[in-house]
Amino acid sequence: MALRDSHVTLAHGGGGKAMRDLIEEVFTRLFQPPGMEDQARLASAALAEPGARLALTTDSFVVTPLEFPGGDIGKLAICGTVNDLAVGGAEPLWLSAAFIIEEGTEIALLRRIVATMAAEARAAGVRIVTGDTKVVERGAADGLFITTTGVGVIPPGRELSAAAIRPGDRLLVNGGLGDHGATILAARGDLALSTDLQSDCAALGHLMAAVLRAAPGARAARDATRGGVAAVLNEMAEASGVGLVIEEEALPLRAEVVGLCEILGLDPLYLANEGRLVVVVPEAEAEAALEAMRACPEGAGAVAIGRAVADHPGQVRMTTRFGGSRIVDMLVGEQLPRIC
Repeated sequence: MALRDSHVTLAHGGGGKAMRDLIEEVFTRLFQPPGMEDQARLASAALAEPGARLALTTDSFVVTPLEFPGGDIGKLAICGTVNDLAVGGAEPLWLSAAFIIEEGTEIALLRRIVATMAAEARAAGVRIVTGDTKVVERGAADGLFITTTGVGVIPPGRELSAAAIRPGDRLLVNGGLGDHGATILAARGDLALSTDLQSDCAALGHLMAAVLRAAPGARAARDATRGGVAAVLNEMAEASGVGLVIEEEALPLRAEVVGLCEILGLDPLYLANEGRLVVVVPEAEAEAALEAMRACPEGAGAVAIGRAVADHPGQVRMTTRFGGSRIVDMLVGEQLPRIC
């Protein structure tokens, strides 16, 4: 192995042999992109189908700590981009990955993160086909930033949009809410808390495909990342012009998440998730969609949490366990920094 350094130096971003060694031994050895040109050349039979459309998404990932129970920043980068494609009805196919690395970052840590990315990409059925690497001076970054861009194909006739939601539709989620945000908060060690929480970080392409097979009339789907389920529901209510009602008793919340939120005065509905989505389906397809979710490992805890209504258009309300009702508004400000 030509790469003998234990930490990243500015030379690894200088365009010379040190940079080539870092890229070849840490990145391309695991990602195995098709060729080493300055661009990826993409081809898929899915694109030849009349009416098929390309889907494109991009996202940047920052998190502290870089490694946490249930994942790391590399897993976040793959899963987050795959999920953004999947909830729009696309089959995720290709990813690019760009790295901004702070001088002094351990190469062993970088290797672990890249290995995670390669494994997650294989499991999700996508290829990392191109990328970029930059090294910045100490203090100019928070260890490591990753930007991923994803490309997928939407089959002909598939149209998921929050504007299509109608009164009577059911709101489904694929498992416990707030696990990622709570895990990151506990992992920082600021609170001297000991929990068994793990991030829910997961790629949901296979699960979303199963839902669409079982419920072809599905209206819309969103992954509940920053801002949590509350943000997603408000976006859907605003786009559709209908009201949404969720049931507090139906919300899948772990006792550890609820307890942490009570200590800190937080609302779990606003905590970030990295492996949870909200799917809206017609009433007649709700049970089939739930069964399809529960048949996937990432959807074993799937439940219905509410429905769309004609009342209070554009607003989200929660029926409390005591029979009352409260408005679930968009998050104002920021609950937690650097969670995804």
